[in-house]
Amino acid sequence: MSILAIVISLLLLMFLAYRGISVLLLAPLMACLAVLLSGDAAFLLPIYTDTFMSALGNYVIQFFPLFLLGALFGQLMADSGAAQSIANGIVKKLGTHHVVLTVVMACAVLTYGGVSLFVVAFAIYPISRELFRSANVPKRLIPASIALGSFTFTMTALPGTPSIQNAIPIPYYETNSFAAPGLGIIAGLLMLGLGTLYLQSRVKKAASSGEGYGQHTDREAVTDEEQAPTSLPLWLALIPIMMVIGLNALFTYGVFPALDLSFIDDEFENVSSSGQSGLWAILIALLSASAWLIITRWKHWMDLKESVNKGCLGSLLPIFNTASEVGYGAVIASLAGFAIIRDAVLTASPGNPLISEALAMSVLAGITGSSSGGLSIALETLGSEYLAMAQQAGISPELMHRVATLAAGGMDTLPHSGAVITLLAICGLTHRQSYGNVAMVTIALPVIALISVITLGTLFGSF
Repeated sequence: MSILAIVISLLLLMFLAYRGISVLLLAPLMACLAVLLSGDAAFLLPIYTDTFMSALGNYVIQFFPLFLLGALFGQLMADSGAAQSIANGIVKKLGTHHVVLTVVMACAVLTYGGVSLFVVAFAIYPISRELFRSANVPKRLIPASIALGSFTFTMTALPGTPSIQNAIPIPYYETNSFAAPGLGIIAGLLMLGLGTLYLQSRVKKAASSGEGYGQHTDREAVTDEEQAPTSLPLWLALIPIMMVIGLNALFTYGVFPALDLSFIDDEFENVSSSGQSGLWAILIALLSASAWLIITRWKHWMDLKESVNKGCLGSLLPIFNTASEVGYGAVIASLAGFAIIRDAVLTASPGNPLISEALAMSVLAGITGSSSGGLSIALETLGSEYLAMAQQAGISPELMHRVATLAAGGMDTLPHSGAVITLLAICGLTHRQSYGNVAMVTIALPVIALISVITLGTLFGSF
């Protein structure tokens, strides 16, 4: 009965989230429903106040600074004109003859540099619209092009990316954002190369059938990012991006390893310097890049206070959406039926923990419609087991880290995904028009990259 309760609550969570109901409300309600159907009604209130809220609070404590600084940096990049300048610079370099690659690379540079994928989508869409219209390429391919550059290889594969997905495994595996760099680059190149080839084939097919940009009404989302100043020189716009990547690497491989941080472990019993230093490096990089933007553009801000406030407030919904999903996962993990599901997942491939981990991350990311949510739930409930399994099998924690992020970034874009729904709304398109191509570049191809990394990691280990 407990397993049935879990399945029913999960299906309702997926269905109602697809219908647009906020996860902030759905997560606790569906958690309570699972408890009631499991026959544990007497423990409903303490499970909510203790299990659900404790898991939610712990997640916020651990990751809120990253969400806050990431959202602030993204907003500053957009409002300073840096994001627009980078996009325009790439357009000038690649031209309008390769519109798909132009859009993909513009999104990739921004997201790899730490700009929120939602800010990137808002900033790049107006450019994409004009490029696709001028080249007479179907507008329905714009969401897939933006998704390929924003939701895939720069989010989960490339070493050093400051995405929340790449940061979540750090405290569980005591790794850093550059975990398994060689395998990450291979996975990234696979997603970029195969995704671009696929979308180019769609462009050629549309051209051969006489399909052009199409007739579309002006119902696209209009945002302040479309009006961002574009006078910022390209070299100056790239400096904050390089700061995020460079400072992250400097503190990860140079500063923190050279310091004796044992005094921190002695003073704070709940802090592990080896497990937290990877997160600290990302935070320092984002904060430094944000300060650079504010100072160097001091006389050019239209309303700096508004930009800062908007960026900070923009972090609240993403962090609490994900934290609510983590709270839901904690409640599900406390039910008797979850032990059976957990054992089934852990023993799915007894000889290779990588396959078991990939399965767990994929399933939970698909259920929640969120890579960060699925990753957080899986590692919160199974992280210690996977680390123990990896150590027993002689598998590097870095390899476990990279497989976890890649797996979470595969099934997270099912139709009920908040990121997909938001992207389609920005572009003024429907699931029927564009989702098939989005699914191909964000689900099918990342799964191919994941399988490749598991195969290479099993044969050659982490590199």
